[in-house]
Amino acid sequence: MKFTKRIAPLLLAAFVGLSGCASISKQEGTGEYVDDTVLTTKVKTAILAEPTLKSSEINVETYKGVVQLSGFVGSEQSARKALEVARSVKGVKSVQNAIHLK
Repeated sequence: MKFTKRIAPLLLAAFVGLSGCASISKQEGTGEYVDDTVLTTKVKTAILAEPTLKSSEINVETYKGVVQLSGFVGSEQSARKALEVARSVKGVKSVQNAIHLK
């Protein structure tokens, strides 16, 4: 009985301490955040370099390698082109398209 009373708090403390080090699926670690920031910059640069797109109309966000495009564009062709450009960037796992027509 004494053994259990002494060990239980130690095991609980160890579990709580170790679980604090693990990343949660809803939070990014520092490395993941930096990677996502780099991907966002690469996608924005690629969109800016595409002469048929107005980069000011398209917002780019990235979470764990998944890029989300949003904003309002003038044509369906522009929306498709933005999606195509984002998918072509190395390191992008997938692209979610939330672009709407004006």
